[in-house]
Amino acid sequence: MPRAVAVLFGSLLTLACCSALGSLLLRRVGARLYRDEERLLGLVCGASLLHLLVFALCALQLARTGVFLGLGAAILLLGWRRGAFRRSSAPTFPALGRGSRWLAGAVFSAYAFLYGMNALAPEMSPDGSTYHLGLVARTLREHGLGRITTNMYANLPQGVEMLYLFAFAFGRHSAASLVHLGFTLALPLLVLSYGRRFGLPSAGLCAGLLVLCSPVVGVAGSSAYNDVAVSCVVFATFTLVRIWSAERREGLLVPMGLLAGYCLAAKYTAAPALLYAGAVVLGKAVRPGTRWLRPVATFAACVALMVVPWLAKNWLVVGNPLSPFANRLFPNPNVRISFEREYVEGMRRFGDPKSAWEVPFDLTVRGARLGGLLGPVFVLAPLALLATRRREGRRLLLAAAVFALPYANNIGTRFLLPSLPLLSLALALALQPFRGGLPALALAHAVLSWPSVLGLYSAPHAWRLEGIPVAAALGWLPEAEVLAARHPGYVVARMLEEFVPPGEKVFSYSGAADAYTSREILVAYQSGFNTNLAEFLFAALHADSAPRQGLRFDFAERPLRGLRLVQTGEGDREQWSVAEWRILRGERELLRSPEWRLRADPNPWDVQLAFDNSPVTRWRSWQALSPGMFLEVDLGAERRVDGALVETLKGRDGGRVRLYGRRERGDWALLDDEPRASDLPAAGGLRRAALEEFRARGVRYLLAAPHDPIAEDLRLKSRQWGIRLLAERGGTRLYAIDGPPG
Repeated sequence: MPRAVAVLFGSLLTLACCSALGSLLLRRVGARLYRDEERLLGLVCGASLLHLLVFALCALQLARTGVFLGLGAAILLLGWRRGAFRRSSAPTFPALGRGSRWLAGAVFSAYAFLYGMNALAPEMSPDGSTYHLGLVARTLREHGLGRITTNMYANLPQGVEMLYLFAFAFGRHSAASLVHLGFTLALPLLVLSYGRRFGLPSAGLCAGLLVLCSPVVGVAGSSAYNDVAVSCVVFATFTLVRIWSAERREGLLVPMGLLAGYCLAAKYTAAPALLYAGAVVLGKAVRPGTRWLRPVATFAACVALMVVPWLAKNWLVVGNPLSPFANRLFPNPNVRISFEREYVEGMRRFGDPKSAWEVPFDLTVRGARLGGLLGPVFVLAPLALLATRRREGRRLLLAAAVFALPYANNIGTRFLLPSLPLLSLALALALQPFRGGLPALALAHAVLSWPSVLGLYSAPHAWRLEGIPVAAALGWLPEAEVLAARHPGYVVARMLEEFVPPGEKVFSYSGAADAYTSREILVAYQSGFNTNLAEFLFAALHADSAPRQGLRFDFAERPLRGLRLVQTGEGDREQWSVAEWRILRGERELLRSPEWRLRADPNPWDVQLAFDNSPVTRWRSWQALSPGMFLEVDLGAERRVDGALVETLKGRDGGRVRLYGRRERGDWALLDDEPRASDLPAAGGLRRAALEEFRARGVRYLLAAPHDPIAEDLRLKSRQWGIRLLAERGGTRLYAIDGPPG
């Protein structure tokens, strides 16, 4: 099947199934909607249902192209038999004026063509070609949601990616992008429908065009990101909440609850929409003298139907239903508490703006630091406050503020998209009294946001569309040729596919385009397992990260069943680590035995690293120092000992650790709280030792990009590391880890 045909088939089948399911749902619950609303809200409601069906197939390990084809055919047949595709008898909105229709039609057609060509072209967006579609491709290969513990992005809810999976099975990468485009084009139409329903057709038309032409909407919405689709779900939820509040038709609680739950199932940052909808339902339904239990229970059950599967999946796979966040509440070995803290802090400083005053300008005009721009007309956004003179304006701005709450934790431009339709409506409402102001605003925005004009004032490397790639989109240029010329990550991914055997794992600091390789890439920061691998390399390279200090505890010889090291220090940033803990009798180390039982708090999963005789491994707390942290060993029976040696990093942990002991029967008793510090000789062969740890964990390949912290040392000292260069593409090198020297 030609590429373009496969791409269109996969995307159109997915969108048609969404539309059919949503139409059947809305008619089943007796929703009284206008014809345009029914189509648009049906698409989004159906997406929530299709996502759930695909999730169920993944859970049953039935994620296969043939199964998806059968499901799609069944949905379309059911929709045809139940009249989902017949012309609806619902009333239509009053017609827009001729000038408004011409303006909207011209702008919408131009931007739909621009976005469509970019979506149809080979997918090469940064996140789309890595974890969004990388996980989709892996799910299809494995026929279901596998037990992925080495990639924190697999723990994020994937409500939109389930739709991508359905399309990907037929049309691969660009089919997913076209599905996203479907929601991108539906969103401004939903905004227009909202304005027409509530007596604001001019404001709705202007706001819809403001959303449609926003540069960040265009670049995100025509790629395999999920942000614009999430914004569409959020705005559809807001619309249904508004309609239900006005009409109180109980049947609307079902699609409203499904969409509210789908917000969280699609992206954690859309959770405020769920809270907003829940607050409205409680506020309107729970009143004295009303029967509130049934509507609240209906709404809650529909929310749970969408949310619980993703929480349960995370609980079963990684031990934390809210992973990769809330790890302090749900400790687990897969995402470190310290990493979560650093990650959130990093997102709060996304792009590293020099001052808070730089953020608005970058958001609207430059797009240099924050990952895209909204467009220059949004410099006028403060004027939206004038809309507070009307009740509708206050409602819009309140919801916009609620939906923007997650922005404090990630200041990238994309994270304002859930609020963008509401802000645009409020701005249009504020400027509506100015005759001719709204058409002028919409037209100016459309002109200023066109790629050739946008390039005149935005930052040179701003994330934006740069033109209309007709040749690449229509297949006049081979997909592999386009990707090889424009996407370095693709070249690296194909190198892995060529030189790494199937089933092998590759460690990397930087990663590659996961969506274009079937090899598993272990990126250093993406899990606790990967972080440990990075720690082994770091210890081999830096002397201060290998054990160079010994803490000697001495006490009168006695029989002991257990020993415990207890941390008494405290610090906001410093962590506790132990490279090796040796139990002594005289000057000889007690031989370790399989009968020993080891414990640690926190991080019990890595306690063995303090008892493995490796100079490059160490147990770490992975959270800030606090009194009461401990390492403990149960010797299996009473044994006579008189000391312990704790090997640590130079200049750390001295004078803050106490040693306790316990007999077969009895409580813990202090043995020594003033260990003697001494220097340890530098160990040799650390590079080989580090990669032996890799081999022991089933990792036999290293990928090093030019800017990686270890790249130069690997290149210059490959013999000391025990590695062989397999291939190099664009400066990125692939090494095989050899076995120990004969």
